[in-house]
Amino acid sequence: MTVTKQRRKKLRWGKIIPAYCLMLPGIAYLIINNYIPMFGIIMAFKKINFKKGLLGSAWVGFDNFEFLFSSGNAWRITRNTIAYNVVFIILGIVIPITVAILINEIRSKFASKVYQTIVILPAIVSWVVVNYLAYAFLSLETGFINNSIMAPLGLEAIDFYQEPKWWPFILIFLNQWKGFGFTMVMYLSSILAISSDYFEAAKIDGAGKWQQIRYITLPGLKSTVITLFILNIGGIFYSDFGLFYQIPRNSGRLYEVTQTIDTFVYNALMVRNDFGMSSAASFYQAIVGFVMILAANWIIRKVSPEDSLF
Repeated sequence: MTVTKQRRKKLRWGKIIPAYCLMLPGIAYLIINNYIPMFGIIMAFKKINFKKGLLGSAWVGFDNFEFLFSSGNAWRITRNTIAYNVVFIILGIVIPITVAILINEIRSKFASKVYQTIVILPAIVSWVVVNYLAYAFLSLETGFINNSIMAPLGLEAIDFYQEPKWWPFILIFLNQWKGFGFTMVMYLSSILAISSDYFEAAKIDGAGKWQQIRYITLPGLKSTVITLFILNIGGIFYSDFGLFYQIPRNSGRLYEVTQTIDTFVYNALMVRNDFGMSSAASFYQAIVGFVMILAANWIIRKVSPEDSLF
């Protein structure tokens, strides 16, 4: 019996060791890229002096955090960051699910692949390129909207880069246009994982297409929706720097509706060259995000324990 057990252990380790070897590059990347840099958190509590180095710089406690809360812009940048992210989260659930359901109904595999490619293509385009595309549409002098739509209709040209009222809609549209493709693919894969037996049984019982979507497809997406929702809640104090900095071209006239915590910190860093201040803002965002994830998971665990992350 002892010899048999030893052989079984050798066979088991013989199968496990190759798997661990395959994991090593990923684990090394995770440690180097995600965990070692966490040591830099102490920058948020120091006044960085490059001559003395990170460890030799003087401790300043919470002084680096004051600029976020003592600034007259604190309410504005916090409001913009949270409000935009709430809208992004809501639309980031509704639009991808809707598109995933529509694509799933396409019977031609070729057409389905074409539509999936078209939908996901904007996600691989950088914000720098999107910035130039947006400018080609929005420019006062040469923009498509002013020259090809407003002028032929005899309407006054719109100076988009000087009028803040248009930018909540522009930023929300571009965010969804560029970003919903990847999420749609995740929802589509979840739909395809639902057993076809449920749909066949529903058809036999006389259920229409909408009833199948309502009682089979949407409940089948519940776990995916909750998981992505919790992860997105964790980033509610973050903003996409490319979207909020590149697209409005850092126009001061638009700060009322385009400036978020990330762009405010970047502009302040460029003016004050204070790395401790920037680190404090990042640390603050990380802590708030962590708390939000715990809170969202706690609420979901109370409502639907089987769908919580932990």
